[in-house]
Amino acid sequence: MAEEAQQDRTEQATPKRREDARKKGDVPRSRELTMTGVMLSGAGAMLLLSDSIGSNLAGAFRSGFSIERALLLDESYLVPALAELGSQMLLSIAPLAVVLLCAVFFSAAAIGGWSFSLKAAAFKAERLNPIKGIKRVFGPNGLNELVKAIAKFSLVAIFAVSWLWYSADDLLSLGRQPVGQAIQDSLKLCGMSLLIVSLGLIVIAAFDVPFQLWQYEKKLRMTRQQVKDEYKDSEGRPEVKARIRALQQQAATRRMMEELPTADVVITNPTHFAVALKYDDTNMGAPRVIAKGKDLIAKRIREVAEEHGVPLFSAPPLARVLFRTAEIGDEIPARLYTAVAQVLAYIYQLNEAPRPGQRRPERPVPDIDEDDFPGPKRSG
Repeated sequence: MAEEAQQDRTEQATPKRREDARKKGDVPRSRELTMTGVMLSGAGAMLLLSDSIGSNLAGAFRSGFSIERALLLDESYLVPALAELGSQMLLSIAPLAVVLLCAVFFSAAAIGGWSFSLKAAAFKAERLNPIKGIKRVFGPNGLNELVKAIAKFSLVAIFAVSWLWYSADDLLSLGRQPVGQAIQDSLKLCGMSLLIVSLGLIVIAAFDVPFQLWQYEKKLRMTRQQVKDEYKDSEGRPEVKARIRALQQQAATRRMMEELPTADVVITNPTHFAVALKYDDTNMGAPRVIAKGKDLIAKRIREVAEEHGVPLFSAPPLARVLFRTAEIGDEIPARLYTAVAQVLAYIYQLNEAPRPGQRRPERPVPDIDEDDFPGPKRSG
C-alpha cells in the first residue's frame, strides 16, 4: 500500500505545501555542506588570525606562569589569577569562535534558507519507538548515511595521512621553537590541516547537496487528489463560497435599504425592477443610484419607499436600462441625463405646495430606446 501511494505522488509540490512544510521546520538540509563550511571557515580563520591569536595566547601563558614571590603564599591570589588567565585566553580565541559560529548558521541555511520552528523540536513519542528506529537504520536513508560515512572516512583519512606524512618535519620542529612562535606555527599547521581535510569533505558535499534536494522534492510530491483537495481548501469549497456570497448579499441589501429613505425617486418596471435615485447638486455631478433590485428585492424596495414617502415612478424601459447600466453608488450614464431629469423635475414639481389656480404638472414619458444600450434584455 505504501509503495502504491508513493507511486501515485506524481505532482510537484504546491507553494502552499512548501510553506506548510517550512512552518513545521521541514526544509532541505545537508550536514555534509554544514560541516564543510565550518571546516573551511575555521581553516581560513586560523591561517589569517594565527599571528594575533598566537601572540595573545603566548602573552596569557607568560602572565599566567609568572608569579611574584610575595604572592606565592597568598591563598586569595589563585582564584582571581585563574579567572584573569581564563578571560585572556577566551578573548584570544573569541575571533575564531565568532567565525565558526557564523559559519554554522550560514552553512546550515545555504540550501534551505532560515527556518525556525518549535514544531520540529516538539516531543514525539514515535521517535522513541524502537521498531521505527530499526526501520530508519536499515532503510534507504540509513543505507545512504552508511555509504556517506564510509566515503567520508576514507577520503578524510587519505587526505589526513598524506598531509601528516608531508608535514611531519614541521610538526617535529615545533618542540625546538620558542613558545610564542611555536603557538603561531601550530595554529598555521592546524589551519592547513583543516583546509586539506576539507578538500575531501568538499567532494562529499558536492554529491550530498543535489541528493538532499532531490530527496526533499520527492518527499513533498503530491497525489492528484491532494492537489485537488488543497485547491478546494485554498479557494474555498463551493458550499462555503455560496454561503459567504449569500451573507455578503444580505449585508449589501441591508445597507441599501437603510439608505433608501433618502432617495428622491424610485423608478419601477413597475413590478420586476426598481431603481432608487438620489441627486444633490452640491455634492453630485449627476443623479446617483443608491439602490436597485429585481423581483423580490424590487418589491421590498417599493415597500420601503412607500413606508418613507419616497415617490414611485413607473417607467419600464428607463427602469430596465438603469438596472443594467448603473451599479449601486454609480452616477447614471450621460445618455440618460435627459430622461432622468424629466422624471426628477416632475417629482420636484409634485412636492412643491400648489398655488391657487396652478395646474397639476403633466406626467413625462421618458423617450428611451433600449436597443441603444448594450446588455442582456430583461423581460417584464
